[in-house]
Amino acid sequence: MLKLKIQGDMKAAMKSGDKRTLGAIRLILAAIKQIEVDSRSEVDDAQVLTILDKMVKQRRDSITQYENAGRTELAEQEVFEIEVLKEYLPQPLSDEEITSMVAEAIASSGAASMRDMGKVMGQLKPKMQGRADMGAVSALIKQQLGS
Repeated sequence: MLKLKIQGDMKAAMKSGDKRTLGAIRLILAAIKQIEVDSRSEVDDAQVLTILDKMVKQRRDSITQYENAGRTELAEQEVFEIEVLKEYLPQPLSDEEITSMVAEAIASSGAASMRDMGKVMGQLKPKMQGRADMGAVSALIKQQLGS
């Protein structure tokens, strides 16, 4: 289970004295724990991937804000945390793979217009979660359905 790997990496970071990595891993575990407390159930790997994906997106937003405010040291910390988060995410999909999967989902769902976008996203989200920027995937679907 992904959660156990993260916990093991936290112990390794403690033993090695890597405070920066330890801090990032503790943020991950805190987010997981928050979801577990809120839902009163144990999270599975799919939920952990969703959490990690959301954390990466939050950090990308923060980087933009910090850079606009001239706070490069805070932006660098966010970049470091993204690198730690990416260690637990699956290999990202290439542009060709994403395009192929979108075309396949459109064909299999019988989508013909923008009204069918939900069907296409419903098929793609479980396959692509944590492996692709869903905003970019959404834009690609809109482009293909709009033409």
